[in-house]
Amino acid sequence: MKADFTEKLLQWNRKFNTRAMPWKGEKDPYKIWLSEIILQQTRVEQGLAYYERFITAFPTIQQLAAASEKKVFKLWEGLGYYTRCKNLIATASYICKENNGKFPDTYESILSLKGIGPYTAAAIGSFAFNLPHAVIDGNVLRVLSRYFGISTPIDSIAGKKLYGLLANELLNKQQPGIYNQAIMDFGAVICKPQLPLCHQCPQKRDCQAFKNNLVKILPLKEKQLKKKTRWLYYLVVHVKDSILVKKRTEKDIWQNLYEFVLIETGAPVAPGENNIRAHIEQKLGGPDFRIKYSSPVYRQQLTHQTIIGQFIELETDRVPAALKNYERVKKSLLENYPFPKFITSYLQRDSNPLQLF
Repeated sequence: MKADFTEKLLQWNRKFNTRAMPWKGEKDPYKIWLSEIILQQTRVEQGLAYYERFITAFPTIQQLAAASEKKVFKLWEGLGYYTRCKNLIATASYICKENNGKFPDTYESILSLKGIGPYTAAAIGSFAFNLPHAVIDGNVLRVLSRYFGISTPIDSIAGKKLYGLLANELLNKQQPGIYNQAIMDFGAVICKPQLPLCHQCPQKRDCQAFKNNLVKILPLKEKQLKKKTRWLYYLVVHVKDSILVKKRTEKDIWQNLYEFVLIETGAPVAPGENNIRAHIEQKLGGPDFRIKYSSPVYRQQLTHQTIIGQFIELETDRVPAALKNYERVKKSLLENYPFPKFITSYLQRDSNPLQLF
């Protein structure tokens, strides 16, 4: 059954797999690494344009390592999960300074790099260096769970061990890169999460989920993600011809990106200028400001939390003492700063008019 699975998968890959991506067949470990980091927690359709922009801006790892952090984060802007970008910068610097610009070529040395886990190490190792390590991502887990009828939760300790052993048993050791790409593609275009193409599947005769009507049930998960809601009120503080911004340095969402003056509340602020004014006075250290406008409510859904908030435009004649650690930036230069999508949505608004309270 296991040998049949691998043989049929590779046969499907040779005859029918038309899924095209610019990094498929790539042997340069730098480009493979870049594509894999971009695709962590990102759909291929979204990541493709980012990959092409990064390769154009930084054709080599040396050029990436030499770039300013602000430039790299600006290029990453909108991809989310910004720790990936921070690790990208750190790893490029490490390889250039400590390894003479040569990408590591063993599984263990690749795995030791910042921001690289077992999946990414296996992908880089097999694609670039033909190392016999199986990739295990969501696509692979779904395919294996359905084909073998495995009900062990994929996120449990037992499940991770079981799937790890099984994936490496199935791996074609002579063509690990081809096999790894094939099973991920198979999960993406045939054994899809929703509406899988079972009628086109060459594995359906032996697929336990198909035979036992479990396709919509498998794979199982042990943990349900708990989501929380956060209310963010951004003060767009105008001081003459400048606006105050600051880099987010705390370990939280959007680390290393820039933002306006932030007021975060535990619950939504009731509508009306007087209700928000008290919060602003407390933040600015006094009443010496003029509220110009407020925005409609903005909302962004992240994986583990919902962000809801507004932007309040206000003027003041001087930088309040409480905000002395903020940077003054001319409005025309804001586009050079990397902001989270929540803020860029506001800055790039077209038909979303500001309003008085």
